[in-house]
Amino acid sequence: MNKDDVVIYTDGGCSGNPGPGGWGVVIIADGEERMMSGGEKHTTNNRMELSAAINALTAVFNTERLKDRTIQFFTDSQYVKNGITSWVAKWKQNGWKTATKKPVLNQDLWSVLDFLAGQLTIRWNWVKGHAGVKYNEICDQLCQKEIASFR
Repeated sequence: MNKDDVVIYTDGGCSGNPGPGGWGVVIIADGEERMMSGGEKHTTNNRMELSAAINALTAVFNTERLKDRTIQFFTDSQYVKNGITSWVAKWKQNGWKTATKKPVLNQDLWSVLDFLAGQLTIRWNWVKGHAGVKYNEICDQLCQKEIASFR
């Protein structure tokens, strides 16, 4: 990682699955931390994980001074990391069908994430959730605050 890299942490979650959900993001660039969050009244954990990633990457993509830099992306979601780094290519090749010929769940969000990933230089990293990783914990707190707002 070099000093010009943009660092992103994301988390998403639900209270019940489906249920009220939230997502949280921390973007670190040029010594500044930017936090963002959002949520939905009725959603799933996976949709919130994807929403966190999409919102983070959209923010970087729409920031002229950041969009051409390498992004170090940290997520505690194997679904997001594995989906974008390996599964999505096969899904597209198979007409957005899984290996068992079923429609890919959350295709609407995967399509957006795939587009953004194609526009940016991203190094995808997995971190263990709830393991004391500072920015992952902050993302979780943002997520929980959003979930609580729907109760």
